[in-house]
Amino acid sequence: MAPADAQPITLTVNGAQRTVTCDSDATLLEVLRDELGLTGAKYGCGEGRCGACVVLMHGRPTPACITAATTATSATLLTVEGLAQGEGGALHPVQQAFLDTGALQCGYCTPGMVVAAVALLDENPRPSHPQIVAALQAHVCRCGVYGRIIAAVQLASTRMNGGATGVSGADHENGAAA
Repeated sequence: MAPADAQPITLTVNGAQRTVTCDSDATLLEVLRDELGLTGAKYGCGEGRCGACVVLMHGRPTPACITAATTATSATLLTVEGLAQGEGGALHPVQQAFLDTGALQCGYCTPGMVVAAVALLDENPRPSHPQIVAALQAHVCRCGVYGRIIAAVQLASTRMNGGATGVSGADHENGAAA
């Protein structure tokens, strides 16, 4: 039985309108994961500080764990699941670059970082190293592969701007700190 304060809300997520019934105090993360089955965004800190729950709202990185679902009803939302392109689900260039550079280990932080990197590259197609670091500073990676994460964003930028697509393993070692 639904709680007395449950209400229907309609969200535009990954290009599709979806209507769900949720508590008035439900977070966007709860609705995405529990009601819509979109589990890419993770619950990390519950305070909007670790970046594991980041989704794009109107193209801007937004911590879904502290965003009320009811505030997202007029928003365009994009999750990591919505980045795959075309009928076959080809990976977004940022997703592919994360794979190619080994910019993931446990993968818990990866979806939030990927969508934040997409937002950065949409706003600034050729970011500098310091700009990439600044864009990802709110994301915590406990495995410590920051050097590879920065390299992945740089590689995605190069590929998205018509540059070379090769990957040199020596260029993407874990030694570089963000």
